[in-house]
Amino acid sequence: MNCIVIDDEEMARAIMGQLIENNPKLKLVQSFSDAIQAIKYLNQNQVDLIFLDIHMPAFTGFDFIQTIKNPPKVVLVTSDKNFAIEAFEYECIVDYLVKPITEDRFQKAIHKAESTTVSTVPSPIETKNAEPQDTVNEFYINIDRRLIKIEFASVNFVEAKGDYSQIKTDGKNYLVHSTLKKIEEKLPKDLFLKVHRSYIINTKKIIDIEDNSVLIAKDVIPVSRSNKAELMNRLNLL
Repeated sequence: MNCIVIDDEEMARAIMGQLIENNPKLKLVQSFSDAIQAIKYLNQNQVDLIFLDIHMPAFTGFDFIQTIKNPPKVVLVTSDKNFAIEAFEYECIVDYLVKPITEDRFQKAIHKAESTTVSTVPSPIETKNAEPQDTVNEFYINIDRRLIKIEFASVNFVEAKGDYSQIKTDGKNYLVHSTLKKIEEKLPKDLFLKVHRSYIINTKKIIDIEDNSVLIAKDVIPVSRSNKAELMNRLNLL
């Protein structure tokens, strides 16, 4: 089985690499300290098994699983015992290894991986993103008794401001008396994404992503941890 290791700790990657090398049924094709780089790799390559750490900076193992499409078999590798119940809510996870890992326990995990079949049913995120696209290209807002048309494509982001919301476009800012939730209902889901309780962004306007924020024009928008997986799933990563 071709496999990869994803762990931000160099020593942990080295130990896992040695365990894999000792098993003639396994071949380590890549090792990653960063989950984003692993996602890029999986967009271009197929593997049979992933050894995945849970606790990584800015992007957890569970975030990673939710982001990739049709995940292969996954063995979680962690020093934290507290996520075992949550782990097995994911069909792709075949075992849960707690560090330090013994040779015997590792071999049992490989046996489980060999004997377990993983479904390729699309994830909830993929299903949600597969909704039919809206055919309307604009919406209207009421400003000083005037109805102003705004093209969806011109909107950079929408920010909640108490009982109001600010709509920031390429050229202007509009403050409207409306909740973020009501505006979100009017926006096409294939173009816009709520990345924070106070922000909805136009994903086509993203210039840069760093840690838990995105850059749109000159504005830095925070991304909550609960929304980051879906954001990464939207991106066409190379």
